[in-house]
Amino acid sequence: MIIVPARIASTRFPRKVLVEIDGLPMVVKTARTVADVDDVVVATDSEEIAEICEKHGIDTVMTSSAHRSGTDRINEAAARLGLTPDEIIVNVQADEPFIEPEVVETLIDLVGRHRKEEQTMISSLYKTVSKEEARDPNLVKVVTDECGFALYFSRSPIPFDREGKLETYKGHLGLYGFTRKMLEKFCALPHAPLEEVEKLEQLRALSHGYRIAMTEVKTESFGIDTPDDLERALRSG
Repeated sequence: MIIVPARIASTRFPRKVLVEIDGLPMVVKTARTVADVDDVVVATDSEEIAEICEKHGIDTVMTSSAHRSGTDRINEAAARLGLTPDEIIVNVQADEPFIEPEVVETLIDLVGRHRKEEQTMISSLYKTVSKEEARDPNLVKVVTDECGFALYFSRSPIPFDREGKLETYKGHLGLYGFTRKMLEKFCALPHAPLEEVEKLEQLRALSHGYRIAMTEVKTESFGIDTPDDLERALRSG
């Protein structure tokens, strides 16, 4: 099951999920892009978003407006949908209209490989980015161990390149895969200090001793975080 959390409010770009991309509201385009991979539902607290999605044939689940994150929103949606504990759930952000279906398929496969491991809470992805790209705090970086598990995520370029030899970094993609059981467990964890400092909720799992499985993918997609990102998308299209 792919769940797309969507809300109207956005600090940097209000109502961005309804901006048109290729003649479709962004949230609709995102949902349609991954619709052939698995069942898709949009989780939202907005009647406007729900009506627009339904108009375009996209299923929706209404959720609370009190959620602090998209992960909390998809957790409520999963409960409302009655998904089983072993069901694989992928969180695809509504502002990822260019995500390639094969990237989502890779994430589903990764969750499947780790779904029986009690300490592996989340599965996610990264791509290789340049030194210049790594300086962008909107692009989260990750370092991994030799077994492919995340050691840390940061908005700063990591690892620190003391000798200036690094030419590439691992740029984290904002897609997350869980089993229903692990999603529920994650949302029940207390928020962690590092999570609050970096404003990265995945650090909650690491802070509480859980693992995040990572794998590399090739992708040209990027999230629409700001009006500048939208202009870039429209120019490239």
